[in-house]
Amino acid sequence: MPTRPQGTVTRGTTNPNRLRRMDRWIAATHGAELRRAADPLAVDLGYGAAPWTAVELLQRLRTAAPRTRVVGVEIDPARVAAARPYERAGLVFRHGGFEVPVQGRPTLIRAANVLRQYDEDEVTAAWDRLRARLAPATTTSRGGMLVEGTCDEIGRRHVWVALGPEGPRTVTFATRLGSLDRPSDLAERLPKALIHRNVPGEPVHAFLRDFDRAWATAAPYAAYGARQRWIRAVRAVRADWPVRDGAARWRQGEVTVAWEALAPRG
Repeated sequence: MPTRPQGTVTRGTTNPNRLRRMDRWIAATHGAELRRAADPLAVDLGYGAAPWTAVELLQRLRTAAPRTRVVGVEIDPARVAAARPYERAGLVFRHGGFEVPVQGRPTLIRAANVLRQYDEDEVTAAWDRLRARLAPATTTSRGGMLVEGTCDEIGRRHVWVALGPEGPRTVTFATRLGSLDRPSDLAERLPKALIHRNVPGEPVHAFLRDFDRAWATAAPYAAYGARQRWIRAVRAVRADWPVRDGAARWRQGEVTVAWEALAPRG
């Protein structure tokens, strides 16, 4: 008897190119793991009412790891039926939820704009279910990666958490710099695990406060463009916060911070 999918139907909002910032970061930072994997399997969990994000994920990951295949998983059977005509070599669609109904252990699970619609106290259990499905770490690999986060409707602002089989690793803030007034504008796109923690006394609030201050101090660099101002602000923030990436990613309008520095208290 088929297992009942785990989870609830989301709103399904989706747009072409919405997840480009997340996809490019995954290809850049996780591409080596995908290339090393015997079966580089990626799952687009909760792709929504249209299959665009799964189609684009395949295209972008294959630039980094040409053998990658993608499975789009949706809990709404009607959405799966609507996506089936878009199947191609390396891309299929399946009905399911947090149980991730695929053969084998994925090297990547991407869950974008899914947990935003759940309660905060449901996040850890969902993360644990998904992490349990990842490819395990070995002596030559850190294992699979779960990327879970939230973005706006057209992908200008995005924040995500990267998790391995062992637990949360990092938080990445990504934005179209030309649309940004201050770094704390990204607070409205914090993933469910952090969005209610953007209050005094919580680490994520302190980080965004410090980032805003660094952004203000870097105002003279705006004469050279928003990118130079962002890079200067990130360099300043790095003095007090464990930033895990470098200028090549900052130039993309990104900054990645160790999870333990931003994790909720209590």
